Amino acid sequence: MSTLALAVRDSNTMLRRNLLHARRYPSLTLNLLLTPIMLLLLFVYVFGDTMSAGIGGGGGPDRSAYIAYLVPGLLLMTIGSTTIGTAVSVSNDMTEGIIARFRTMAIHRPSVLIGHVVGSVLQCVMSVILVGAVAVAIGFRSTDATVLEWLAAFGLLVLFALALTWIAVGMGLISPNAEAASNNAMPLIFLPLISSAFVPVDSMPGWFQPIAEYQPFTPAIETLRGLLLGTEIGHNGWLALAWCLGLAALGYFWSTAKFNSDPK
Repeated sequence: MSTLALAVRDSNTMLRRNLLHARRYPSLTLNLLLTPIMLLLLFVYVFGDTMSAGIGGGGGPDRSAYIAYLVPGLLLMTIGSTTIGTAVSVSNDMTEGIIARFRTMAIHRPSVLIGHVVGSVLQCVMSVILVGAVAVAIGFRSTDATVLEWLAAFGLLVLFALALTWIAVGMGLISPNAEAASNNAMPLIFLPLISSAFVPVDSMPGWFQPIAEYQPFTPAIETLRGLLLGTEIGHNGWLALAWCLGLAALGYFWSTAKFNSDPK
């Protein structure tokens, strides 16, 4: 069997393994998925009128407009929360000895990480679809987005999920246990809270605006808003792409270096 065929076969096997684990133990994924859904419902039905009046510049509350503003950020936050489960899963594999067992077998070594990454990206996509369905059910509507813009939005979400997943894998590899992995990955949920997900950056205090602006979530959120709602994207599209590619490369090299450096 060729090296490529061996890699594809073993990666597919590891992917099935991780998907079976997710299906048999869904509580972690469900707990992480509930966070963006609860935030969506909270901000729409509890804070929606007040927040929309503030964002609208005193033009009166418009909850439907705030739903449209909120959803792109919540979709990306969903990806961040879902990838925490990846960090925990990788940490469990490292601490429970299954990785040591895999290393004694004649398998393609990178397939272990590839299985985690592909499985996590698929879970992120399914989670985004579920949160998106909830958003549509409570009133979210895209504004004149073309088929090409929808495809670009989907591509951005997948690329963002891939980037955060590789970072989460690295966090899982350096964590001594599942609890530490969950704590190490908390910035993936925290960063959207200090981005433009809930309020515009220019409405924040001047000293805080650079913190919200110069991070990966804000340009990705603004790009997704532009694709789905027709708002101005500007330089955010290139910044979002650069963040995704940079984080994916960083996470990949970090994870593979850590994985290969562990004792056999």
